[in-house]
Amino acid sequence: MKALIPVTIVTGFLGSGKTTLLTSLIKTRQTRRIALLINEFGEVSIDGMLMRENANHDQQVQIHDFPHGLIAYGEDQLFIPTLKAIAERRANIDHLLIETSGLALPTAVMEALQGPELADDFILDATLVVVDTPLLLSNQFETEKDSQAAVATLFQQQLEFSDVVVLNKIDELDENALLQAETLVREKAPNVRFIELAYHAKLDIRLALGLRLHQPSQPEDHHVFTSLTPIPGQDAKPPANQRRFDGHAHSGLAIHNHGLMTHKHFHEQDPGWLSFVLSTQHSQQSKALKTALTEAAKAEPVLRCKGFVCTEDAILLVQGVRSRVILTTDIPETIQQKSELVFIGYHLSRSKVADLLSTMTGTLWE
Repeated sequence: MKALIPVTIVTGFLGSGKTTLLTSLIKTRQTRRIALLINEFGEVSIDGMLMRENANHDQQVQIHDFPHGLIAYGEDQLFIPTLKAIAERRANIDHLLIETSGLALPTAVMEALQGPELADDFILDATLVVVDTPLLLSNQFETEKDSQAAVATLFQQQLEFSDVVVLNKIDELDENALLQAETLVREKAPNVRFIELAYHAKLDIRLALGLRLHQPSQPEDHHVFTSLTPIPGQDAKPPANQRRFDGHAHSGLAIHNHGLMTHKHFHEQDPGWLSFVLSTQHSQQSKALKTALTEAAKAEPVLRCKGFVCTEDAILLVQGVRSRVILTTDIPETIQQKSELVFIGYHLSRSKVADLLSTMTGTLWE
């Protein structure tokens, strides 16, 4: 019987730090040969560009970009062919990492892995959700306005369908704050297996890869054996081989239902999530731009912005989570000489954001 390729899914809401954490894992992969799928909801693959640069184009790390939409969801015709191509190169791949978009649930990938086209080549190792801990503690994942309700629902579901919660951005938090964050996670998702701490956005490779949480267990392991619940939803079918997911209820925990209950959540049930790109031909003043981006997030429901901008002195990387904006010079050497920003949010107005940036920077953004 051929060896199955283990798959780790890394999910988490917009700006939680998934790409930074994955960069650290890639650097500490030891001798593992990694295939990495990066899904971004937007026209420009900023994360893929950064990951390639940080991996130093290592031949043992294969990176695949999945821009435009959500990976493995109904309209994605690229996912299964890509995984089949990876399976054909199994002799050169030890582990597959999949980074979902911040607006996706891991269940879409889970369902695809259970399907007849992939079940004979891949097996789920674990699902990790990366959490912006200060954002969690600020109660901004609670339901208030329409945008907050949508965020809260998505965040809650990402937690529920994950095995491991990684508390990120914790370097300035004390022990009481960390205990509070763990309590909140346990309240929202009591069946999460492990909660890990990522200081400096780093996680021990042994806590992320090779966990074998979804692989068959031997009787002497004293695990609880159960079959995976069939996938609910439209045109749902049972997994091609449920036996491979036996032992999923570890340590007495209730079995997770990996059905794609929100398979059409993004495209049909909630079309309010939007992404667009703004660019300018004019050099930027970093201070004015940072102020403009901060004000834009206050005026419009901007949840994430990222990209590159040209100033008189350098090209800067822009990373924004709501009104928290950071500009750094930590950029790929191969980046093109242009200013381009991706904005993601809930019922965003492209024209209002463009007008605000143009007014506050004194340059045309369009």
